Amino acid sequence: MELAQVSAKDAMALRQRTGLPIMECKQALADADGDMKKAEQLLKERAKGKMDTRNDRVAGEGRVAIHVDGSKASIIECRAETDFTAKNPAFQTMVADIAKIVAQGPAGEFAANDAINAKIDEVRITTRENASFARGFAFSGGAFGSYVHHDGKTAALVQFSAAVSPEVAKGVCQHIVAAVPSPQAIDESDMPAEIVAAKKAEAVKEAEASGKPAQIAEKMAQGKMRKFFEETTLLNQNYVVDDSKKVKDLVPAGIKVLAFVRMPLGGDCVRAIAK
Repeated sequence: MELAQVSAKDAMALRQRTGLPIMECKQALADADGDMKKAEQLLKERAKGKMDTRNDRVAGEGRVAIHVDGSKASIIECRAETDFTAKNPAFQTMVADIAKIVAQGPAGEFAANDAINAKIDEVRITTRENASFARGFAFSGGAFGSYVHHDGKTAALVQFSAAVSPEVAKGVCQHIVAAVPSPQAIDESDMPAEIVAAKKAEAVKEAEASGKPAQIAEKMAQGKMRKFFEETTLLNQNYVVDDSKKVKDLVPAGIKVLAFVRMPLGGDCVRAIAK
């Protein structure tokens, strides 16, 4: 079919279905002899081919998202090149859909699969930007609290052993997002051994350098370690909303924090799991 034979109505209908430029839609309809479905497929294949050559473009913006469905939950990050695209409703819908996919998967770190890649490709094709699934984690069992900051760039997910009130769940999650320094573990028992060893060696060295007797130096080192755990473990941190309380004071008796994730867009993700 000649390009001139393609009706403006059909070209506009294809544009509405794909979000791609009107002239590309007209050319696809001409190449597909007016077959709308075939033209749509041609457009997607051509657009994807162009985007595959642009994967090296920096995707420094994006969104984090959380999905909770009963005893299953996920926290994910998807990236885009510009904040304009990250704020696009289509991009945000895609992120929410991917969070649902991850939540239904096996617990643990989640890699992109065909369903996720298909969602990503739809956005890449229509926005003409490099987009990607950056990372994601799935959880199963217990109950969950979640918080996504209003800009969509930082989020926290907490897994409890049983249900807590919405106020407690949200409060703990908001603390994880806002606390400085960010919590690195749930409590001292699940702080990574290499971090504890390095901090203890540093504390002992500082105590010995003070010239105090060995017994006093040991107590000084123990005090430094207590302070370290108070500052860096979730349950022992002062609650950001009311520093007269510890975060552990918020959690009802008999309920445990099993895991938490703090995920900032493009930043270091903290994932802590109780031992």
